[in-house]
Amino acid sequence: MGRVRYENMDRIDNKKTFSDMRNWQRERKSKKKDLSVQIPQASQKEVEELRRNRTKPSITWIGHSTFFIQLGGLNILTDPVWAKRMGTQKRLTEPGIEMNHLPEIDVVLISHGHYDHLDFPTIKKLKGSPTFYVPIGLKAAFVRRGYKKVVEGNWWDQFEHEGLRISFVPAQHWTRRTLTDINTSHWGGWIVEDGNSSVYFVGDTGYFRGFQDIANQYEIDIVLMPIGAYEPEWFMSVSHINPEDSVKAFLELKGKTFIPMHYGAYRLADDTGPEALKRLEKEWKRLQIDQGQLEVLAIGETLWLSATNESN
Repeated sequence: MGRVRYENMDRIDNKKTFSDMRNWQRERKSKKKDLSVQIPQASQKEVEELRRNRTKPSITWIGHSTFFIQLGGLNILTDPVWAKRMGTQKRLTEPGIEMNHLPEIDVVLISHGHYDHLDFPTIKKLKGSPTFYVPIGLKAAFVRRGYKKVVEGNWWDQFEHEGLRISFVPAQHWTRRTLTDINTSHWGGWIVEDGNSSVYFVGDTGYFRGFQDIANQYEIDIVLMPIGAYEPEWFMSVSHINPEDSVKAFLELKGKTFIPMHYGAYRLADDTGPEALKRLEKEWKRLQIDQGQLEVLAIGETLWLSATNESN
């Protein structure tokens, strides 16, 4: 029996040919990109408060797709990656909190198996005994490494965890960790609710109709939305949403607050962190969306959700 291979909605695939790869590499060589300017980085002055905190909901951007979330009295990490390199590329910005400064972690949410989202050397260093929520097909990779508290989710599955409702929702992407395991595990986003606030960690995705389906089933307060790794768009658009489409998706989701992610840490494509952010802010202004709904966090910056909810 062959291995299960997972698919996107409407069977949209992102298969690329050797010729596509070669054309992208040629295109990349022809571009002049300024990598000397990076996105802002906050001081780690709030770390001690976060370590002690078990009551106030908060979101801290560590960098890339890694967030430290405190909700319902629990400490949550999304796609924890503190790796200094990704392939041949050196990390461009330091993580917002040093790993040894983190408190014990209760829950880890994994969006998919790509190395910039699932880094086992990082996971090995986490404090505490977290429960790992992972896409269907990934549990075995954790069990092989000795992890026992692992919960697999398929699209639209919901779980209860110490007062939280955790839901796995669709994304448009793909995954691979070896030469033979392409799409043998799924990909998606996670919605975490505690009865007062809901946080949607979108994961890695292209723009797709699933955002409308998600909006039909959930009321979402905070959207952690990718905006980077979109260039060249003829190559990346199926799997990585561009800044303009990320705003379109946010409006479809009817979210209250947009927090951008997936930019500025690793050079996975040809765009830069500042370019992605500039395009996002330009589109936000063009559509005349309330500036109070856009929370651009510096790396290491914390948003205290209670204050956000009061302002909304």
